[in-house]
Amino acid sequence: MKIAAIDIGSNAARLLINEVKINNRKPEFIKLNLLRIPLRLGMDVFTIGKIGPEREKMVIDSMKIFSDLMKIYKVDHYRACATSAMRDATNGNEIIGLVKETSGINIEIISGDEEATLVYENHVAEGLDKEFAYLYIDVGGGSTELTFYENGKMVYEKSFNIGTIRLLNNLVTMDNWKEMKDEIKKNIVSKKPIVAIGSGGNINKVFSMSKTKDGKPMSLSHLKKVYKEFNELSVEERMTNYNLREDRADVLVHALSIFNNVMSWSDINRIFVPKISVADGLIHNIYSQLQHRK
Repeated sequence: MKIAAIDIGSNAARLLINEVKINNRKPEFIKLNLLRIPLRLGMDVFTIGKIGPEREKMVIDSMKIFSDLMKIYKVDHYRACATSAMRDATNGNEIIGLVKETSGINIEIISGDEEATLVYENHVAEGLDKEFAYLYIDVGGGSTELTFYENGKMVYEKSFNIGTIRLLNNLVTMDNWKEMKDEIKKNIVSKKPIVAIGSGGNINKVFSMSKTKDGKPMSLSHLKKVYKEFNELSVEERMTNYNLREDRADVLVHALSIFNNVMSWSDINRIFVPKISVADGLIHNIYSQLQHRK
C-alpha cells in the first residue's frame, strides 16, 4: 500500500510518499520520496493577511506537481493538510477551491491542536524510557506545537502563534512569549525528569550540523551556543559558512530562540531529534484510520 501526505506550512509545502509493508505483523513505513517546496506563505499572510498572487500561483503549480507525482507512484491514499498561514489567510478557502479545480487535491485546513496531535501520531515516545516524561516541540513557520507525554499518555497539548516566519517579520509580541512561558510553567511539570523531542526542518538541520549520533540527544547548552554563533552572523554569512539555503539561513536563528525558550522554561536540558514531522504523522494517521475501518 502506498500512502502520501501533503503538509502545507507557513514556510514550505512537503509531499511525503511512503510504502507500507507488513513485517512480522507490524507495519513498516518505507520512504519513497520527499519533496519540499519553500512557498513561504507566511511572508504574505502574516504581513498583509492574505496569500498574494505570486504565492497563490506557486501553491497551485506545486499542487499540480504533487498530484502528478502521486499518480506516477500509484498512491492509494493521501491526505493534504494546511496549517497556520492558510488558517489565517482571508483567501485561504478560495485558493483551496482553485487547487481542487486544477489538480484534484482536497486540502483541509487543520487547527493548531490537530497539528500537535499529528506530530504525536509518530509514536516516538513509545520506544523511549518510561522513567522520563517527554515534551514534543514542533516549530513551524507560523506556530509552535507543544505536546506533553507522561506515563504513556498525552496529558497536555497546545498550539502557539509563535513561528519562525512570524519572528522574521517581527510579529511576535512580548505578550505572545509571556503566554507561552506561563502555559509551560503551569502545565509542563512532572515528578519524572523531562526530556524534549524536537521536530521541524530547522531542528533537524541543527542536529545534522552537530554531528550527534542518531538516537543520541543534543544538549540545551549546545543549542544556546549555536544560537549565539548564528545570531552574530548575517544571513549571507550563515549561507556561506554553513552551506545553507537562504530560506533556512534566515529562519534558523528564530527556530533556535523558540527551542531555547521552551526548554529553559520547562527545565529541560536534552532534546532528541528523531526526524519526525507533521507529514510523517499524517502518514501514520491515514494508516491508523484505514486499519480502524477494517
